[in-house]
This record gives sequence, C-alpha cells and structure tokens, in this order.
Amino acid sequence: MRKHALRIAISLGIVAIFLLYRLDTIQLPLVHQVELWSYDWRLKNTLPGGQDTQIVIVDIDEKALSEIGRWPWSRNVVARMLDQLIDTYGVAVVGFDVVFAEPDTSSGIRELDKLAKKELKNCTDYQKTLSRNRSRFDYDTLMASRIKGRAVVLGYYFNGDEDKQGKRSSGMLPEPSLVSEELKSRSSILKKSGFGANLPVLQKASAGAGHFNPKPDQDGVTRRVPMLAEYNGAYYESLSLAIFRTLFGQPEIKPVFNQNDGLLSWLEVADLKLPVDLNGAALIPYRGEQGSFPYVSAADILKGRAAKELLEGAIVLVGTTAPGLMDLRSTPVSPVYPGVEIHANMLAGFLNKTLRHAPAFANTYEFILILGLGLLLAFLLPRLGPLASLVLTLVILTAVSTVNLVAWYKLLVLPFAASTLMILLLYILNATWGFLEEARIKHQITGLFGQYVPPQIVSTMSKDPRHFTMAAEDREMTVLFADVVGFTSISEKLEPLVLAQVMNDYLSAMTSIIYRHGGTIDKYIGDAIMAFWGAPLVDADHASHAVQAALEMQQRMVQLRQEFAAQGLPELQIGIGINSGQMRVGNMGSSYRVAYTVMGDAVNLASRLEGLTRQYGVWVIAGEATRQRVSTRGWRELDLVRVKGKHEPVAIYEPLDTAVLSDEARQQELQLHTEFIDRYRARDWDEAEALLNKLQPHFSEGALYQLYRERITLCRQEPPNDSWDGICTFTTK
Repeated sequence: MRKHALRIAISLGIVAIFLLYRLDTIQLPLVHQVELWSYDWRLKNTLPGGQDTQIVIVDIDEKALSEIGRWPWSRNVVARMLDQLIDTYGVAVVGFDVVFAEPDTSSGIRELDKLAKKELKNCTDYQKTLSRNRSRFDYDTLMASRIKGRAVVLGYYFNGDEDKQGKRSSGMLPEPSLVSEELKSRSSILKKSGFGANLPVLQKASAGAGHFNPKPDQDGVTRRVPMLAEYNGAYYESLSLAIFRTLFGQPEIKPVFNQNDGLLSWLEVADLKLPVDLNGAALIPYRGEQGSFPYVSAADILKGRAAKELLEGAIVLVGTTAPGLMDLRSTPVSPVYPGVEIHANMLAGFLNKTLRHAPAFANTYEFILILGLGLLLAFLLPRLGPLASLVLTLVILTAVSTVNLVAWYKLLVLPFAASTLMILLLYILNATWGFLEEARIKHQITGLFGQYVPPQIVSTMSKDPRHFTMAAEDREMTVLFADVVGFTSISEKLEPLVLAQVMNDYLSAMTSIIYRHGGTIDKYIGDAIMAFWGAPLVDADHASHAVQAALEMQQRMVQLRQEFAAQGLPELQIGIGINSGQMRVGNMGSSYRVAYTVMGDAVNLASRLEGLTRQYGVWVIAGEATRQRVSTRGWRELDLVRVKGKHEPVAIYEPLDTAVLSDEARQQELQLHTEFIDRYRARDWDEAEALLNKLQPHFSEGALYQLYRERITLCRQEPPNDSWDGICTFTTK
C-alpha cells in the first residue's frame, strides 16, 4: 500500500470526480458529449430498418413546388388536398407539420372589401353579391370548413423560453392539453413566453393541435421531442401526441410520478405509457435513415396520382423536405433529416410501443458502478502487471458494455460514458505510471549495473527490470581473480603516466573479454581484477563461461606482451584463480558506501587459487567445483591442497584448451600425468620419478614437474608417516 500510495490517491481522486459528476455537483461537458455519442452509436447500430406503412408523409417537395407553385399555397389548394386525402384516399388522420399563421388574401378578397367600404359602399347589389359569395373568396373560411368535423390536427410552435421575454405571439393556441399544479413542482418542463399559432378560424375548426418544437442537445443534434410545453401555467402537447390522441378519441393525459423521488416519470395516454424525462421530453425511436416511412408528393395527392392502397386507413403527416423551406434537422441517424419524419418516428413509437427510456434507477446504477469499479481498479491496478491490467480492464469494459446493450434491447437507456471513461482513465493512469516507473527502473538499473556488467546484459535487464534486484541473495556462481605477477617491482620501474597507460591497456583488454563472456566486474584492486558469473543475470553455464574467459585472457596476454615489448615496456604475466559454489551476491557495504559484490568461502578459495599459480607454474587454476561443472574440456589435476583458512582439502586443476582433446601428444602427456599423480599419492617414489623423467624433457610445464621432483626427493630423505595423504598445506595467502 505504501509503495503505491500516491497512485492509489490519484486514482481515488479520479473516482471522486466522476461520482460528483453523477451527483450533478460538477459539470463535465466532455463526459456528457461522450454520453450522447455512445447513445448515437447504440441507436445507429440497432436500427430496425424497413418501412412503417402505418404512417405516410405527404411531402411538399421540389416536385410539388414546381407543379403547384411556391409555398405557401392558397388555402383553397390546401382545402382541396384535404378533400383528396380524406374523401378520395380515406386516410385516418391528417397532421400538419406547417403553421397557417397569416390570412390568405390570394383570392382578392381584401380588394373586394376595400371596394365595399369605399367606391361601392352605397351599391346595394354589390354588397349583396359580395356577402352571398364571400365564402368562395374567403379561402381561410373555406379551409376551415374542410377541417371541421374531420380528424385534422394542426401544428404550431413556441418561440421563446420564459426567461427570454418580449417574444411576439400570433395566432390562436388550442385548448391546453393538461392543467396540473402537481406537475409544476414535480418536473422541469420548459416554460415558453411566446408562440406562432394558426389563425383562430382554422384552430377552432380543427380536431386538435400540437407544437412541433424540437429539443436539440448541446451539440445541435435532435434526439428527443418535448411531449409537453408550459405556457401561462398550462401544458400543451406535441404534434405527434396530438395526432395520437386524435386517432384514439382524445384520451386524457395523466402524468405518473416516480414512487421514490416523486418526480415526473411517465405520461399515460389510454393504454400507452409514454416515458419522459424531467423536461417532459421523450427519446425519438428512430427507425432508420430518411425514407423509413412512405413519401408521397403533395402534387400526386392533388392530381389523384397517388396509390390508394398506400394511403387508405393511414396516418398522414403533411410536411416538407424541400431544402428551401428550412425544415431539416441534424439527428443521430443523419446530419440532414426532415423534421416531418421526426414526428413520424415518434408516432410509430407510440403505436408500436418501442419507446426507450432512462429508468428511475439509472443514476443510482451508475453511481454504484463508478464507486464499486473505481475502488476495485484504484487498489488493484497498481498491483498488477501490464498484461493482467489490460485483461482486467477489457473484462470489466466488456461486462459493463454487455449489461448496457442487454438493457438497450429491453428499451432501457442506461448511462455509459462516465463509468467507461473512468475505467479507461484509471487504466491509462496506471499504464502510464507503470511505463514511467519501468523507465525509471530501467534508468536505475542502467545506472547501478552499468559500471559492473557488459552493456548487453544491462540491455537484457532493462527489458524486464522487476526481475532484478541489488538486494543480497544466495546463488550458485563462479568467481574469477586475476593478478599481475610481480606488479610491485614493475610499477617501480615505470613513470606514473606510463604505468597508468599500461594498466589502462591491460585492464581494458581483460575487461572486454570478461564482458564478452557475460561476466560482471566486481572490482579492480590495483592491478588485480575480480569478476563473477551468475549475477545479476542467472547463468546456467557460469562455470564454463568463466573458464573460457580465463583462457582467452591468457591468450590476449601473449599479444599484449608482444605489444609492450615493441614499446620497450616490461612484459606482464597474470595468474588466474577460478572457483564455483554457493555465494552471497548483492549490494553490501556500510552506511557510507555500498558495492555490488560477492562474498563467501567459495570466493575466498578462488583468491587463494590465484596465488597458487606462482607455486605450480601454471597460469590458470580452478577448483574442484568448477571442474565438475565443465565437462566439455580437458583438465589436468595439479594437486590436493589445503589453503590458508580452510580445513578441508580441495583438488585443483588446470583447464586445457579444447584443442588438447584432439592432440595425440597432449593426450599422451595427460595420461602419463594422471599415472604420475596416482604413483605419487601411492608413495611409489621410483615409479613416480620415472614418469617425471618421461614428462619433463618433452613438455613445457617444467615448474610443475620440478616442484614434484623436489617433493619426491624430500619424501625419500624424510619419509612421511602413515597419516600422509598427499595433501599440500599452504599457510600463507
């Protein structure tokens, strides 16, 4: 917890912000917009498609404008269209998505009235004739006569919110659809201050009227229609609802309130439960793109060219798709969509009962979701690796999306954006934090280990730094000590700068070989080098790599001696000791200084073996533990020794180049050498000496054989007692 405290705190802060948003304490416009986009995505990907022929749109389209004339048409033309629709085609209801707000004077009635009031006011015959034939010239009255007694619903609009006074009103509103004091306190239905309605003569004759005001969201997209609007304390229904009620005999509108919070939740109209929000708006159940309902040109209605079977018994909406008449909306299914088809979609939703709604528990559901998932992810993600975090996030997102889609198909609209964005933000936070933490650890690994190990190992470690630590731990490893023979006397003969250059060349060459074989430099001790294999990277072949490095170091020393000799510098010879075993590796030291190093008995033995190289006249000596781990090369046993500080004896060996295994002469020497060691330890001095005589003249390891010759001579002079076991004990380092 302490390790991840800051990340958890930031995560909880994110959760808190989304909880406050869900409680409507703060506003997050982007989250709201994403919610709208997610709604649109669900809607567009689940559109039922096809055509609903219950509703037909009579379109004042380009064709009608070209054949009949520009809009608005004379009311006698509209009256004739009503006669055609109702009498000829037998439609059930006609709803107008247009408003008839201005008197129609196209018949010349205004001029006739002027004559009656002025020039011909005393002409009795004119006055009688005008009065007798007024109905022929009064197109508004003519249209009203065609509306009266028929299922004709007019449209109108409200033109201002209550807080924006000064809007001019015109025409006549219908009777209010609902008067309810209770509704005022339990809803937030938009209050209007002005309207543009139909002429009184037309309104009085109609079966009803409804407003066609859209309710675009903040992005200008129309996703819902206000079913009710408040004006002067009364409530007026929408055009689609007015048509629906006219179709079913004007049933009463009953508001239904939620039992938990007492707020507006439904409108009951006959057997229809119409879900609305607090503003009294209902979501539009779009069927598809434009053309989800049959379109018939108004010109074809007027000229009798329309198919009767399409119109008979249908609900007709008269509207326009002509671009010049400006009744086009932006919707989730299309950026340009006829307003009249929006009303058709609403009507189809009423008839087919396909209206979606946000249930009363929607906000509570998302609050609990944000709280539960937020706490889970805030505490769990910091503990997980990248893959596990991704899998967990995807599983949760899939579960949330599945629940949301199941609800959608059950006509419930559950909020989606806040919870989803919170989940994604928490994942991004932790993924970014993890990335930066990995980068920091990689940088730390590079800084800490770069001085000890070769670059390729640092690169490997940096790919997965969490698997590496500088904390002390026990491992089976191999350690190597290399030291220049007679360095003190050499250094006394050289100028400081020359000595520094010699040592730089020597140490660089040796370090390069150690690095090439995956070794880690523990430290430089003057002219000495200490290195190990098996940490920080685990190396199953640590012993083999150390031995190979030692042999290559001796080969490189041959070249260095030639280079130094060419410069008039003294030749350098190094001894190398190698040993394997259990060691403690890690950062160790004091409170003032620490170093990544190895410790243990196996390490001390390797140091002692390096010192024995002078005694035996060979330049690489390895312990028994190393020989057992490297079976792919030849070995020559040198002795059984008991070094200073160790009670148990150990066999020591010289590693041989792999070429020895195919060299017949060297194989013969090894065989003779093994026989010699056996004879020596068996106290068969004569046979041992005979074997030495065969070995020494032909092979270069004269110092080793000279050492044993001296031992045999000493044993003859002072024969060892019965406890002698052939072990040579060294009392100095």
